[in-house]
Amino acid sequence: MRRGVARRLQWPLSIFFCSSRRLHRKSVYQGSGNRNNLHERRHKPNSEEPLRRPIPVLSKIKDARTPEGALLIFNDYQQRGYRHDYPSYSALVYKLAHFAEFSAVDSVLDRLEHTDIRCNEKLFVAVIQHYGRASLFQEAVRLFNRMQRFNCSRTLKSFNTLLDVLVSGSRFSSAERLLKQSRHLGFRPNAVTYNIMIKGWCDSGRWDDACKLFDVMAERRILPTVVTYNTLIGFLCRRGDLSEAEGVVDDMVKRGARPNQTTYALIMEGLCEGRKYHEARKLMFDMDYRGCKPGLVNFGVLMTSLGKNGKIEEARDLLVEMKRRHYKPDVVIYNILINYLCKGGNVDSAYDVLMEMQIEGCLPNAATYRMMVDGFCTVGEFRRALGVLHAMSICRHSVRVSTYFLLLRGLCECKEEEGARWVMEELERRKIGVDLDTWDVLIRSLCLGDLMTIKLLEECTDS
Repeated sequence: MRRGVARRLQWPLSIFFCSSRRLHRKSVYQGSGNRNNLHERRHKPNSEEPLRRPIPVLSKIKDARTPEGALLIFNDYQQRGYRHDYPSYSALVYKLAHFAEFSAVDSVLDRLEHTDIRCNEKLFVAVIQHYGRASLFQEAVRLFNRMQRFNCSRTLKSFNTLLDVLVSGSRFSSAERLLKQSRHLGFRPNAVTYNIMIKGWCDSGRWDDACKLFDVMAERRILPTVVTYNTLIGFLCRRGDLSEAEGVVDDMVKRGARPNQTTYALIMEGLCEGRKYHEARKLMFDMDYRGCKPGLVNFGVLMTSLGKNGKIEEARDLLVEMKRRHYKPDVVIYNILINYLCKGGNVDSAYDVLMEMQIEGCLPNAATYRMMVDGFCTVGEFRRALGVLHAMSICRHSVRVSTYFLLLRGLCECKEEEGARWVMEELERRKIGVDLDTWDVLIRSLCLGDLMTIKLLEECTDS
């Protein structure tokens, strides 16, 4: 580990003063005899005041199911003389960005730029993040540079957002250039700024660069956070340098930073990867003595290790132990167990866990349903997979396209006409074409004169 990381930093002690609110204030109308009435007016809503009604255009744009529909509503109101303001513009931009309609986003922003509407930084932060997910890094930088034209002040929040987008997209040279320009742009980098860069260097395996930035934080008297330390510890654990990782933990404690559940989870993962499960388990139960109560993330590390090594019964015993210790498992914990049960072909047991979690008051998420559908399809129980898929659709969870194709092929081979028709209708509703493997199954069945397949293809052609 570099000397810069191990060196003890002499941080200045900052004292923050806060003023406490008074619970009881003297009435400004003291002596008027209306102190009780004043109290009521402050805390009791006036029944004669009309409730604020939702603006129709906003509700309609937000409820639009397609970007075309949202644009149509926006333009329709404008043609009827409605003067759009920031809320309606931002609602439209959010909707278009969500559907990755970036040409339309640019068009709307061009219109917004030529108005006198004062915009909120939050809108541009969201759009920059959407650009990042679509790998449109130049557009993200361009929008950041344009922000002030929208009567919007840039703060360190939008600067850090852009930096994170560039780092996440492995645009390190652009990120470094942006960081060097920070003071010229009027920004003073904080711990979040350096955490973003340090994480980028660690994720790309550039440990020396991460340590140099840690040293820069010390020189500029920016106090590292627990996130800073966890990033360094995570890198060392993934590399197998557990002794160095534990040295960083000791160092952070000396500097007054308290390790949290994630810190110990990272060390535990390193131990488990090194086939030291029992040491990881011991560390978790020693956490209380170190001033940090174990959390679900720590149990999750142990359960994942057991699942990876095929020790499913021990994983189930760990779930029972969690409940005995008054921990309430969340959907992530249940998903770990369901995942490894399905991978091991124990789909019935996984389904039992699915039922158990709902009885315990824990709702499945989209990942839970996907694992169960794929698990049933893998063992050839397509009818039961269809039942889980129905439940998934009712709960409005998105279904992966590959899951539809896998299920459709299985239902066709098993001659499940109603189920296959329902899947075809869902594909049609989502405007998804059938892939080559599924067409291969349909054509083979057609060549064999399968009446169900002929009927399905006729209905598909007619629609």
